[in-house]
Amino acid sequence: MPRLKLTLEYEGTRYVGWQVQPNGPSIQSTLQDALQKLLGERVFVASAGRTDAGVHATGQVACFDSPRVLPMKAYTMGLNGILPPDIAVVAAEEVAAEFDPRRWSRGKRYRYRLSNRRTRSPLLRTTHWEVFAPLDVEAMRRASQALLGRHDFSAFRAADCQAKHAVREIRQVRVEGTSGDTVAVVVEGTAFLKHMVRNLVGTLVEVGKGRRPEAWVAEVLASRERKLAGATAPPQGLVLEEVFYGDGPPPRSLGDAAVGEEDEG
Repeated sequence: MPRLKLTLEYEGTRYVGWQVQPNGPSIQSTLQDALQKLLGERVFVASAGRTDAGVHATGQVACFDSPRVLPMKAYTMGLNGILPPDIAVVAAEEVAAEFDPRRWSRGKRYRYRLSNRRTRSPLLRTTHWEVFAPLDVEAMRRASQALLGRHDFSAFRAADCQAKHAVREIRQVRVEGTSGDTVAVVVEGTAFLKHMVRNLVGTLVEVGKGRRPEAWVAEVLASRERKLAGATAPPQGLVLEEVFYGDGPPPRSLGDAAVGEEDEG
């Protein structure tokens, strides 16, 4: 059976997250239902990461073994005709039989979006965190550089995170935009802990509001104490933007952190 890799875009507002759960519709179950209609059989779909309720994606990666050989347009044009309007397949390709979207990942990039307007926005409320206090974007930008590199990110993991260890490598952090408008925090790394990006953003917003000095972010990171960091930013601002792959499984030194670990969401 051919193994198919799908790149997905979705607006996660009305979903309980990627993973199938008993308390509401998930991205995974909705995609599997659509594939069953297309293929005539039930298939299991694995993903590169589990996004949480309300979290969005422009580059989520999923794969499954198809019981039928179909042209690639069946998985874009055809499948998109079955999927609801808030989920779409933006690319499809056949991959090696051993391809695993989580274990073969060499990194991910997330974008967290904030609206810093003085008044609320009906059009941005499901895609941005609305922060009405003025943000010092330059201070956030400078403070964020302490997060670059390989560190123990225990201070930024969720209390129920099941990862075996908290060492992760952040390759890039960018704070884009201007105060009084839209602001984005872009984080790229090899792997992420549960709620890691949202906790990083919540901490940087404390600096942006002037409640904490820039050096505080480095102090929180070194402390490894979650209670010292900022509050978890709400889910609707988070977007899984891209998952990175090479020609095969990553080297053990890179892949070990990602295998079996909980993902941001």
